[in-house]
Amino acid sequence: MDIEQFVAQSIGEWRSMRSGHSLAFQQFEDVLSEISISAVDDNEEQLFDLIKASSQPDNSHYVSPFSMEWSAESDWEPDDPSEVSSGSCLIIPIPRDDRTGKLLRSVGYAESVAAESEYCFLDDGTFILKTHYDQSIAEERIWFVSDHVRCRSSVLKTSEGSGILQSSFASEVRKISVK
Repeated sequence: MDIEQFVAQSIGEWRSMRSGHSLAFQQFEDVLSEISISAVDDNEEQLFDLIKASSQPDNSHYVSPFSMEWSAESDWEPDDPSEVSSGSCLIIPIPRDDRTGKLLRSVGYAESVAAESEYCFLDDGTFILKTHYDQSIAEERIWFVSDHVRCRSSVLKTSEGSGILQSSFASEVRKISVK
């Protein structure tokens, strides 16, 4: 598996069911999400803006840029349990070689700021993403069980990496339209 294959296999509409454990708050959370992943035109102005704002050189060779949109319902919304959170981000893979590289994200997973992540693929095709934020470190793993089912696990650690703040597991099923 390489980043282009991974992105191509991820394109589509997904339904996600995630269970999270916040160790800091000693709270479990169940989240149902709708996720849309779509390819982005290589000449999109936002791509160049994101690369320019990153630590990557302007001539970085990127492949398969994509966008992700989501809306989620959580059973742990302190103010309003029926509140739906949503968002979107632009993601630009910059491969170093077939198995490793950087991922630029307009909005990060753990903190709502632009993020630069390191990625790699294991021999079995598992995608591993590690992101250092100001206040935390996020480690995510995504693997395909089949063409239309993928799993995701994440661990959020303190910025020093010494303590675990949160862990989660999600199963994601591709929506298939019947014609």
